Amino acid sequence: MQFGASKLYAVFMDEKEIHSQMGQVIDLYKQDIATIRTGRATPALIEDITVTVYNGEQRMSLKELGTISAPDARSLTLQPWDKTIINEIKNEIAAQNLGFNPAINGEIIRISLPPLTAEQRQDYLKLLGRKTEGARVIIRDIRSEARHGLQERQKEKEISEDEFHQLEKTLQKITDENIERIEEINQAKEKEIKGET
Repeated sequence: MQFGASKLYAVFMDEKEIHSQMGQVIDLYKQDIATIRTGRATPALIEDITVTVYNGEQRMSLKELGTISAPDARSLTLQPWDKTIINEIKNEIAAQNLGFNPAINGEIIRISLPPLTAEQRQDYLKLLGRKTEGARVIIRDIRSEARHGLQERQKEKEISEDEFHQLEKTLQKITDENIERIEEINQAKEKEIKGET
């Protein structure tokens, strides 16, 4: 049974779904590496820290508790919407052992970021490498799963060998594009960690 290329993809390989799955991996990877410290201050360094507030009744992330900003390259400020929990927030940031020393300044928590040492930069580069490889592996797993589905369809004679190879080539192209995107993000983050930007 012969299909036009687009019909073939729709019936035997959901290209949109593969793009979507790989896109989600990239989004999660970007969120994950945003927490890796670079020489520059960025709200992502602290926004996902969770704090137990209101007598232990709720656990909320800092981004849910106030406005976080980076007034300059070396500092962060957090302005809680509820001023009564400012001490809990400050103490939780300090307890994270991130090398930050938060201080309350009126209704704002100020965090000064000490400059990164050469050793810290190396550690962060290694961490980035592990997270990058993890993202690559998940992308390749998605490809393998889709390829396995195509092999099953070929085995069941639902698609010909030529159609299988055509679909496999498309699958590899999608995979390569997403791996390349990960590489670009990785290289940009590497430069930030090394202080080259």
